[in-house]
Amino acid sequence: MDRRDELREFLTSRRARLSPADVGLPPAGLRRTPGLRREEVAVLAGVGVSWYTWLEQGRDIRVSAQVLDAVAGALRLNTHEQAYLYRLAGLEPPRAGTGAADPAQPVTPEWHRILDAWLPRPAYIIDRHWGFAAVNSTACEVFGLTDDDDNCLVAFFTSSRYRAAFTHWVEAAPDIVARFRADAARHPQDRGFHRIAAELGTASPEFARLWARHDVTESANGTKAITHPYGGDLHFEYTRLPLPDHPGHHLVLHNPTPGTGTLEWLESLAEESRLIS
Repeated sequence: MDRRDELREFLTSRRARLSPADVGLPPAGLRRTPGLRREEVAVLAGVGVSWYTWLEQGRDIRVSAQVLDAVAGALRLNTHEQAYLYRLAGLEPPRAGTGAADPAQPVTPEWHRILDAWLPRPAYIIDRHWGFAAVNSTACEVFGLTDDDDNCLVAFFTSSRYRAAFTHWVEAAPDIVARFRADAARHPQDRGFHRIAAELGTASPEFARLWARHDVTESANGTKAITHPYGGDLHFEYTRLPLPDHPGHHLVLHNPTPGTGTLEWLESLAEESRLIS
């Protein structure tokens, strides 16, 4: 279907599902068709009737994000519908979670089950500030995480055990800081990133030096070389996947690098745990 045709039908259908009472307007008697009138939507959105009519007709008019937000509010669109409206109007939807931090939402049981299903491989979920939102048991064992380690970035620079786990810590540190800076740029209104950077800069001169370089990089994949006190040298490929239902959160999955003996050791560790339990 043509995008303009779809825009017309979408807006018409959203109007039809609302009544004046739904949006705080006085009743206007019997109507030929259900829902709000175009002029009522225009008033609620604070735009001209002619302009809204042209928008609904799919005419070639200039639209802005602010006006589309007003129309979305007038039609009581949810987040997914608002993004859809943006695309139909030819604009890129605003990215979820780019403003100030929303109240923390706990990771659902389904995601905990996914982490457990990834065993014996390490996996965890981090929030937008790189705080550990959920961690499976293998990740705790492999990376030396304890209950005191609540943030991946902070632990990387301040936890002696977590730091010692990384075979090539010095080489990895600049990339870690550059990726955190890139994430901070995605949330320009969120002062939490600046607070973490300021506090960590005070606690770790190494972080302060790297942060001052203003290096930026983005990567969803990479490798990690880990030195484990019992497992020896372990090698992983990792992938960072966004969680759409938890804006800013990422699922980080670690897969043993083939031919390194890492998978075999993880499997033996899991077998020992089963025997003990």
